[in-house]
Amino acid sequence: MRRRRSARGRARLGEVGEDALLASLLAELPAARKLIGGDCAVVEFSGAKDLLVLKTDCVVEKIHFQPTTDPELVGWKAMMRPLSDFAAVSAVPRFALVTLIVPATRSTSWVKKLYRGLKRAASPFDVTIVGGETSATRGAIVISVSVSGFVEKNRWVSRRGGRKGDDLFVTGKLGGSLRGKHLRFVPRIEASRWLTKNFRVRAMIDLSDGLGADLPRLARASRLGFKIDKDSLPLAPDAKIDNAISDGEDYELLFAISPRDRARLERAWRKKFPKLPLTRIGFLAQRGNNSTSQLLPRGYVHFQ
Repeated sequence: MRRRRSARGRARLGEVGEDALLASLLAELPAARKLIGGDCAVVEFSGAKDLLVLKTDCVVEKIHFQPTTDPELVGWKAMMRPLSDFAAVSAVPRFALVTLIVPATRSTSWVKKLYRGLKRAASPFDVTIVGGETSATRGAIVISVSVSGFVEKNRWVSRRGGRKGDDLFVTGKLGGSLRGKHLRFVPRIEASRWLTKNFRVRAMIDLSDGLGADLPRLARASRLGFKIDKDSLPLAPDAKIDNAISDGEDYELLFAISPRDRARLERAWRKKFPKLPLTRIGFLAQRGNNSTSQLLPRGYVHFQ
């Protein structure tokens, strides 16, 4: 089937999709001093002990929240989304900039409640909001949060390091956005930092777009396929398997680790995080065999 073309002869974003768009944009960025991860930009400076970590993310009205959503919850989510990406690379967040794009018809009380949520979310992680920008709009509200921080060179995790046979684990339970988890989640920074201190985590990603979108991304970045047992997926209350795979906005960690570390990991995890489930859901496999052709319902993909 031929793609429809725009008036200028170029494919529309809805036909390309988010992953292909980002790949084309990142390919043109200068490589010097930059280590581009899937979840954050990780930058190395000559002579620096640690790596600089940068992330920007946004929430958009009618996409990530509804006009009637409590603005304090909107602020919470806007801050926690980039912090979840920090968890994915095992980084420590430090400073945040907030850009608010809002119609002039919104009340000042709505904005104050929004910032109350932003500050409440930043406080447990010792993140300081140091500035930002405001702008009027005739369209939907947008809140963009940019976070900077650091990660030690020996603890940075990307999506690219998975190996054939590695176990795949997920934290927490999946499908929880049905009951509003997407507005109240807490990023797994503590768990991520503990993991990289005590184990060699080979690849990791946060499940923001759903297992059906994010697991293939991790596998592709590691140049591997995967096999999962759908019946083993840890389900949130009232969630079904398809919800766990496709709904997105779980903000749990998905990571790959050597099967040699499985037993030690599971014992140590139960001791350290007795109230947070950790579930092995499958493994990474060589591309091109039957175990890697497993098709999952798609998670959320922007523009499509």
